[in-house]
Amino acid sequence: MVTPFRVTTVELRVLAVYRGMYCGMTNQMSAVFSRSRHVLPVSTVLAVQLVVLGAVVVSWVQSPADQRRALAAAVMQRPYRLDVVPGVDAAAEVRPLYNEPALVSDEQLAGVLKKLVPRFSRSHLRPNLIEHALRTWGQSIEFRDPDAISGPFMVSFLTDAARHLSSWDGKVQPLLADTPEGVHIRFAEDSAASVHHDHALAALTEAGLRLDAPVFTTMRPLQLRHVLSEALRDFRLDEPETEWSSMCFALWLAPQDIREWHNGSGRLVTLDMLAERLMRQHKRVGVCLGLHRVYTLTLLLRLNESQGGRLLQPATVSAVEQFLLEVRDLMIASQWPDGSWNGQWSEGAECSQKTDPQEKLSKRVIATGHHLEWLAIAPKKFHPPRETVERAVGWLLSNVEATPQSEIDQNYTFYSHVAKSLCLWRGTSPAEFWKTHVEGGR
Repeated sequence: MVTPFRVTTVELRVLAVYRGMYCGMTNQMSAVFSRSRHVLPVSTVLAVQLVVLGAVVVSWVQSPADQRRALAAAVMQRPYRLDVVPGVDAAAEVRPLYNEPALVSDEQLAGVLKKLVPRFSRSHLRPNLIEHALRTWGQSIEFRDPDAISGPFMVSFLTDAARHLSSWDGKVQPLLADTPEGVHIRFAEDSAASVHHDHALAALTEAGLRLDAPVFTTMRPLQLRHVLSEALRDFRLDEPETEWSSMCFALWLAPQDIREWHNGSGRLVTLDMLAERLMRQHKRVGVCLGLHRVYTLTLLLRLNESQGGRLLQPATVSAVEQFLLEVRDLMIASQWPDGSWNGQWSEGAECSQKTDPQEKLSKRVIATGHHLEWLAIAPKKFHPPRETVERAVGWLLSNVEATPQSEIDQNYTFYSHVAKSLCLWRGTSPAEFWKTHVEGGR
């Protein structure tokens, strides 16, 4: 069956622009010839014009749809119209697979969580701190401690430009940038911005916000769906960091079995492409020692399984599984005798030789916490031996207990993954456990 060729309104406008360009060019040619001694007949000029225009039309029709969309976006000088609109209000949720009291007891987990209650100054509050606290504790947590920052405040700080600006005395750029197409969350190196692209959206997504959640820029009231739409539009596969964007898109698109869309440049993006991009570089590359890439790939596998294999191609699934098995083998070979992993975990058996003797202890907190986090949502075939996990959990528990509160506060973003991972291994979330075993148990 032959699929009929369709040209969109935008593409017709592009063709009109090109027709105008070529008409102008041929008119100039006619003027030049008219001033010369050789005068071309009008019929000849019209024939040339028609041939050139016909060539443009044929080239346009025969070019791939992606190229037509990209050209349309470039000529019109505005993002190409987004061709997916998530029709669900809630994102997918990937639940932990295990509940292991033998790994971490109620008492031990309560001790860790008490040290990870977010007690930040409201003045000059860094979005990066709130993003990590929000993805750890969720949007509904309410602490009895008046010095602690509860979930509703975290959400409003990231979704209300006025609250963010008031924390910084109005002397910084807004976190939320209003665009003609939606809302862009500003990420940059300054302390008043989000540190990573789409990290704030990932935190809001994992915290359980709905697409109709209110978002307030300095210009107008909008919704979280406008943040997601802008993220889908401005995503590029060649960005330095794709971990959080990929995770967000998968969580929002999976419930509808949507596996592809076109970005603002008209380029096709698929979930298979996202997975391939996450596997492309050396395993050490990426934020948090490359381990957010591993977590997102594991999440993609889980979502694909929950949707009956309709999100990823079989070849992609095989490639991701092989990638995770390689990570497992590197973990086994690089674990230190005390149970931790460090910044050179991806070097496998050569880890100890390549480790900087001056490496900060925080690198071990990052590596060990993140490894346990992705393992908690991964099927057992990707797990190292049980004793490997036991030693890692034991090292984290000892480290948190021995580390002063002030030092944990200074490294809150790293330790937040410790709290999250240990809760996942108990089949719960920090908020659920806090309500039932800490404040609820008083």
